[in-house]
Amino acid sequence: MLNYLIVLALSMVPVIELRGAIPVGLYALELDIVPVTIISFIGNLIPVPFLILFGGKVLRYFASFEKFGKPFRKILEIGEKKVAKMGTGAKRALFWGLFLFVAIPLPGTGAWTGALIAITLGLELKKSFLPICLGVFGAGAIIVTLFYFAPEAFKMLVG
Repeated sequence: MLNYLIVLALSMVPVIELRGAIPVGLYALELDIVPVTIISFIGNLIPVPFLILFGGKVLRYFASFEKFGKPFRKILEIGEKKVAKMGTGAKRALFWGLFLFVAIPLPGTGAWTGALIAITLGLELKKSFLPICLGVFGAGAIIVTLFYFAPEAFKMLVG
């Protein structure tokens, strides 16, 4: 039980997310693939609603500080400029863009960054959670394929 809680906790951590939790669960903790995948998926999604609902407030709060608020103001400014340029076609493309961004299992992509993108673009939870959720599912499928079904191919890729 403790090992599954470790997988859950790891999948909630930014950068690690389910991309790191699945391999740890399968190889380091030697757990079964189905529960590891499900727990990692759920854990990766737990922070997303909170990030989207409260992340904008946190960004604006830190942006209000004169000395160290500059990076936070820059993030908000980028989002505001992108939203101002969008037409209706671009807004529809946001769903697929957010999905694909989260689904690519590379460092710097994932649910946390997807939530940050949703915040900066002013997307509501109901419009951003589904593409993020589907993206996490896609990333999980890729990671499971690499680490469980094709471990030899993965070992060749990394040396």
